[in-house]
Amino acid sequence: MLDKDFIIGRDKPLHLGKAAIVMGILNVTPDSFYDGGRYAGVAQALTQVEQMLSDGTQIIDVGGMSSRPGAKVIGVEEEKRRVLEIIRGISKEFPKALISIDTVRSEVARAAIGEGASWVNDISAGSLDDRMYETVAELDVPYVLMHMQGRPETMQDNPLYTDVGLDVLDFFIKEVSALRRMGVKDIIVDPGFGFGKSLEDNYRLLSKLPNIEILECPVLVGVSRKSMIYKPLGVTPAEALDGTNAIHFEALRQGARILRVHDVLPAIQAIELFAHYRATC
Repeated sequence: MLDKDFIIGRDKPLHLGKAAIVMGILNVTPDSFYDGGRYAGVAQALTQVEQMLSDGTQIIDVGGMSSRPGAKVIGVEEEKRRVLEIIRGISKEFPKALISIDTVRSEVARAAIGEGASWVNDISAGSLDDRMYETVAELDVPYVLMHMQGRPETMQDNPLYTDVGLDVLDFFIKEVSALRRMGVKDIIVDPGFGFGKSLEDNYRLLSKLPNIEILECPVLVGVSRKSMIYKPLGVTPAEALDGTNAIHFEALRQGARILRVHDVLPAIQAIELFAHYRATC
């Protein structure tokens, strides 16, 4: 899959050649597990965006509602209040920036696209809003389709799989087919590390990423500072950057094309080192 080229999107087309790219996380929430509250204001958010773009990110993923286990569910208007002004500010200050809206709600997705976002990143794969698929098809924008077992508030209670690799692949085959029938052209698949998966499930799933190649969709991996990294190491999320980089290299080796990260420059360096590894080996 690393040798396959993808051109994603029409408004701001993104070329995915042989090298992977980075999606920088911009959580404008007070309660995200790692960076909650840091970028809730427009000025702070724009400063972080400037740094991420300087470091080499190609996508800014703006999220207004935390999806960590047990996170508070907020209303649609509150979510829009958190994200729309910031998306508007990014579009004005960095007009060439490619913005993704991280939301499970079609109403928020539509409003964000109207303010300058170009992608929709939906952790629920349309399961929390039955209008999401038709909205993405109507807007004609790239869609990140993520696997999650359960709902954010209960997903880690007792996740169970027959075979996590095959179960996730079966889910993607079904949902990608449904999206394509509705006319969604650009689909990016995200296995959903940490979303309704045990520690062991996450690592088994990581080893099975090449199975997803049959879908002919780019694979996005989001493991940045997650519990699958910091728990085995006995550290905090703030101390999990080195572990994140180790998992990023393995994800690239298994076929990931997009790394969704809190720390852009280390991820860019991992991609560059992986390119040297592939060229040499």
